Amino acid sequence: MTEPTAQPPESRRAKPARHAVLLRLDPAVHTAVARWADDELRSVNAQIELIVRRALTEEGRMPREARPLPRRGRPTQE
Repeated sequence: MTEPTAQPPESRRAKPARHAVLLRLDPAVHTAVARWADDELRSVNAQIELIVRRALTEEGRMPREARPLPRRGRPTQE
């Protein structure tokens, strides 16, 4: 018989850095978002997150505890 493994307390468990979400989009909408993302040198996923964050901010629903978007891409040259 195997011993059950001890679970670390809630405070010690590593929290996921990001949530994975399955999103179903109309193909035309996906194409438009992909084109927009390409224009701004972002992935479709990053573009969707940006759109959602802007909508939350405009509606006054952005949670205070939300972390800022991580900076991606090449660092700026000084």
